[in-house]
Amino acid sequence: NFDEIRYEYFRDMSVQFEAFKSGVLDVRTEDDPKLWASGYDIPARRDGRVLTREIETGLPAGMSALAFNTRRPVFQDPRVRRGLLLLFNFEWVNKTLYHGLYKRTESFFERSYLSSAGKPADARERELLAPFPDAVLPEVMEGRYRMPVSDGTGHNRENAREAFRLFSEAGYVIDGGRLVHKDTREPLGFEILAGSSVQQRLIASYVSDLAKLGIAARLRVVDSSQYQSRLKDYDYDMIQTAWPSSLSPGNEQVFRWDSRNADVPGSFNFVGVKNPAVDAMINRLLEAEGDEDFTSAVRALDRVLLSGHYVIPLFHASRQWVANWKQVQGPKTFSLWGYNLDTWWIDGQK
Repeated sequence: NFDEIRYEYFRDMSVQFEAFKSGVLDVRTEDDPKLWASGYDIPARRDGRVLTREIETGLPAGMSALAFNTRRPVFQDPRVRRGLLLLFNFEWVNKTLYHGLYKRTESFFERSYLSSAGKPADARERELLAPFPDAVLPEVMEGRYRMPVSDGTGHNRENAREAFRLFSEAGYVIDGGRLVHKDTREPLGFEILAGSSVQQRLIASYVSDLAKLGIAARLRVVDSSQYQSRLKDYDYDMIQTAWPSSLSPGNEQVFRWDSRNADVPGSFNFVGVKNPAVDAMINRLLEAEGDEDFTSAVRALDRVLLSGHYVIPLFHASRQWVANWKQVQGPKTFSLWGYNLDTWWIDGQK
C-alpha cells in the first residue's frame, strides 16, 4: 500500500486544480459542479491516465440553506417565510449556475435514513409529537411535503402566485410596484449578508426574482472578520449557511436549535429558533436508548424544523465526485462512507 501520503494545502483553488492536471497531485475530491461538468475534459482523461468517479455515499448531506433571522420583525410571520421559500427558483438556478448536477435538499438530515422526507410519521414519532399538535404541518406529518418545484424557466409564475397569496394573508399589498404592509406601509425588504464573493451569483439571482414581486432584497458582501463579528451577534437579516450532519446527531443539535441558545452570542442557532417542540425532540434524541427510538426522535425533529420554514433549503451533490491519476486505485464497491483514501492503493504497474 502507500509508503507515504502527503497532503498539500493551496490558498487558491484554481492553482490546486492546475496542480492536479499536471500530476503534482494524485487524487482530488471535487465540489464545484462547473469544474466537474467541463473542467476535467483534459488530454490525460481522454487517453485514460486520469479517471473520474461518482461515488455513492450513505452519509447525510446536511442542510445548506438561506437562513432567516427570525429575531427580525420582517421574518416573524411564518407565512412570509413560506412565501419567500416559494420564490427561490431551484430548477432554474441548478440548470443555469450548476449544470443541473445538484439535487434539492428536502431535509435537515438529507441523503440518509434519518431524513423524514417522503416518509409518513411512524407511531413513535406521533407519540413524541402528540403534546405539540400544531408543531408539524399535516403534509409534513404524512410524508407528502416537498420543496416547491418550478418549470425550470426564469419566470416561476405558479410559485409566485402562491407566494403572493401568502403575503396577502400576512397583510401585504402592492403599492407603486412595491410590496408594503397595508397597516404600517412598511415595505417588505431585507438584507442578505455574504462573507464571500462565491455566494454572489446565487444570491443575486434570488434578489432578482424577489424584485419581480416588489420585494426590496439587497445583497451585501463584507470581509471575513466583519462577517464573523456580525454572525456572532446575529446582526443580519438573512445569510447563506450550512449545518453539516452525521448518522449520529447529538449535542450539537442543542447548539443549533435549542431555545436556550437563541440569544447566546456565538451559537449556531442562526435563525433564532425558540420552539418548545424543537427543544423536546432534541431531548428525546439525546435520551434515546435504542436505534428505533433514536431514528424516530431525529425524524420528528426534522419534521418540526421543516414545518417552521426557518430556512430556504438549497441543494446538495447526490454523490461524491473524485478524480485520480490511474496509478492510484480504489475498490470497486464502496462502503456506506463512500470515498475513503485509506482503502485505496498504488498500482505499480500503472
